[in-house]
Amino acid sequence: MAFDTELRSLISARRPLLLALGEPYHGEPAFPGLRNRILDTLAGEGFRSIAIESDRAAALAVDDYVQGLRDDVDLSTGISHGWGAHPATRDLIDGLRAHNAGRPPSDRVAVHGFDAPTEIEAAPSPGPYLRKLRDYLGAEAPGLDDLVGPDTRWTAPEIMYDATRSPGRSPEAAALRGLAEDFRTRLYGHAPRLVKDTSARAWRHATVLASTVIGLLTYHAAMAAPGTHSERIAGLLQARDALMAQNLLDILAAERDRGPVLVAAHNTHLQRGPSRWETHWEGVDYAAEWSGAGSIVSALLGDRYVFVAGSLGASGPAGLGAPEPGTYEERLGPDTGLFPPPAGAGLREREHELLGHFALTREIVESSDAILHIGHGPGAAVAARISALPGVTETRIEPGSDMPPYTWGDRFFFAGEDRMRPFATIVHHDVPGFDERSQLSAEGRHRLNIEVGRTEFGNLFGYGPEEFATHQDKIDFTEPDRLIPHPAYAVQGWAAIVDPGPATATEATRLLAQARSRSAAREARRSR
Repeated sequence: MAFDTELRSLISARRPLLLALGEPYHGEPAFPGLRNRILDTLAGEGFRSIAIESDRAAALAVDDYVQGLRDDVDLSTGISHGWGAHPATRDLIDGLRAHNAGRPPSDRVAVHGFDAPTEIEAAPSPGPYLRKLRDYLGAEAPGLDDLVGPDTRWTAPEIMYDATRSPGRSPEAAALRGLAEDFRTRLYGHAPRLVKDTSARAWRHATVLASTVIGLLTYHAAMAAPGTHSERIAGLLQARDALMAQNLLDILAAERDRGPVLVAAHNTHLQRGPSRWETHWEGVDYAAEWSGAGSIVSALLGDRYVFVAGSLGASGPAGLGAPEPGTYEERLGPDTGLFPPPAGAGLREREHELLGHFALTREIVESSDAILHIGHGPGAAVAARISALPGVTETRIEPGSDMPPYTWGDRFFFAGEDRMRPFATIVHHDVPGFDERSQLSAEGRHRLNIEVGRTEFGNLFGYGPEEFATHQDKIDFTEPDRLIPHPAYAVQGWAAIVDPGPATATEATRLLAQARSRSAAREARRSR
C-alpha cells in the first residue's frame, strides 16, 4: 500500500496498545476498504485483532467463522448497523478466515465488535439476551418472560420522542437488571463447572452477553430519562460511547498476550477530545456534547492510545466537492495518504451539506497522531476505492517524469504485484490523435476506465464490442457521470465514466469488483 512506510514508522515510534483508525463519513466506501489493507500491514507488525463499530455480542459468531470454528456466517445479523451488506465487510471477514487457516491460535487475527446493540433512536429488547444466559447457566428464572413482556414494548419508535413511553426506568427494568447482574455473578461463581461442561470460549461468550444486556438496560434507562431533546440525545450518545469504551477495555484485556488491537470507527467515537453533534432532524434542532470512547480510553492508556483521524477531501461518487481554501482538508492536499496533522494559523473547518459527513475540526486535528486523508484531487476518491480492493497494486505516472505529459497523473490498477495488465485506469488528459472524444484536457476532468469484458459489455450496452463502430456516433463521450463504452478500447471490452459521481457510484463499484476478480483469476492461471 502506498503509505505502508508511514504507517510502520508510526507504529514503531509509538508502540500502541490500541491504534484507533477513524473515518469522517460512513458513506465513503474507500475507508473500510483502506481499513482492510491497513490491517493486512498491521498483521505483519504483530497486531492480532480488529474491533469494528458493530454489536459486540452479534460479532461473536463472526469471530467463530474467521477462526474456522463454523462453516458459514450471516453477516446481516453478525455485523450490525447495516455494515454486513458492505462489500468491504465481506472482504474483511473472508480475508481473515483465509489468513487464519492453518495458523496456530496465537498467530490468528480475531475480529471483535465493540459497539452496543443500539441505534441512537432505538434499542432492542433485553429478553433474547437474558434467555440465552438463563439457558447457558441452566438457571431458574420463572418470572423472566413476564418481566420482559412483549419485545415491542422496548422497541416502539415513539420512545425516541417521548421518554414516558420507555420502560427503561420501570420496576420491571430494575428487576431485569438485578437478574442480569445475578446471572453475571453466577457465570464467575460457577466458572469451573461451566468451562468444564462447555468450553472456555463458550464461557467467555456468555460473559459478553451478560455485559451486553446490562449495558442495554443502561441504555434503556437513558432513553427513559426526562429532559429536552438535546439533553436526551446527549445522554444516549454518552451511554453508547461509555459502553463502547468498556468493550474496548475488555477486548484489550482479552488480547493483551497476543498483540495490539486495531479499532475502526467514526472519528466522533475515537477522537481524544469531547465529541459534538449539531443537527436539525425531523423539525427539531439538536445539539450535544459528550465524551466519546476514544476520549475515555485514551485517558486511561495515555501514549499507548494512537489516534489516526480520517479525512475526506472530495468524493465525486459521494457528492462531496473540493474543500474551500484555508480548510484543514484543503491543506492536507490533493493526494491520498497518511499525513501529519496540518498546522498553521488561520486554518478552519470546511462548510458543506453532505449529510453524515463530519469535517475535520481543530479538536480532532490537534488530538490526532496522524491523518488518513483521501485527497481532493480529481479522481482521488475513486482511486482510493480501487486501491482499497483486495490485492490491488497501483502505478501512477508522476508529473515531470520522462513519460509524455499527456500521461502525467494517470493511474493504472492491477490485481497483483506483476502489473502486467491493468483492470482499471484513471486518466486526466486526451491522447492526441487517438483518444480525444471525452475532452479531458479541461481543468479537473478525468475518466475512469474499466475492463468489463465482452459479456458484461453486451449486458451493459445491448450490443457486443464488435458492434461498437456502428453505435459510436450516437454516444456523447463527454457527458459526465454516465457509463459509456470506452471511446478507444470499447472493442476490447472496456467501459468508461467521465467524472464519476453519485449516479454511477453503485454500478462502478460492482464493475470494479468484478473486473478485479476476473483479473486476479487470470493472473492466477498465468502463474500456474
